[in-house]
Amino acid sequence: MALILGIDPGSRITGYGLVDHVGSKFSYVGSGCIRTPDTCLADKLDTIFSGISEIILQYKPDNFAIEQVFMAHNPDSALKLGQARGSAIVAASQAKLPVFEYSARQIKQAVVGSGAADKSQVQHMVQQILKLTGKPQADAADALAVAICHGNTNQSLINMAGVAKKTVRGRLRR
Repeated sequence: MALILGIDPGSRITGYGLVDHVGSKFSYVGSGCIRTPDTCLADKLDTIFSGISEIILQYKPDNFAIEQVFMAHNPDSALKLGQARGSAIVAASQAKLPVFEYSARQIKQAVVGSGAADKSQVQHMVQQILKLTGKPQADAADALAVAICHGNTNQSLINMAGVAKKTVRGRLRR
């Protein structure tokens, strides 16, 4: 069993989602958004760091997964997003959590089955996978998707390692 904290970073809204992962099953633990003040960047980064630190202290996750920065049309937005990610990663690092990073395409592929999925498709699949009664807020859904992506990726690696251990002289033991 692993408790995974997924983060969808943003300089205005940072989504977070917590899921328990056992085998191929996921259970919803909690989710929400850290909304930063409409002030200077330093205050925003402090709010993100403090918020993530508080979540880590409260839930004590085993793993920390976060979406990577993608370069869009606006370099200034990408820089702010990178700084928001940095604040969240430092909070995880200070709590001695292992940090895992996934691209938006990897996350969408793991949850929806298509790396080109839109936000509403991600929300819908997160709702289905976690058996939620309603759609989570978009940023929280993205964070839950990051956590699910990590769980699926980690499970695939475990499964592959198990197959490798069962292989003897190039043949699969039965």
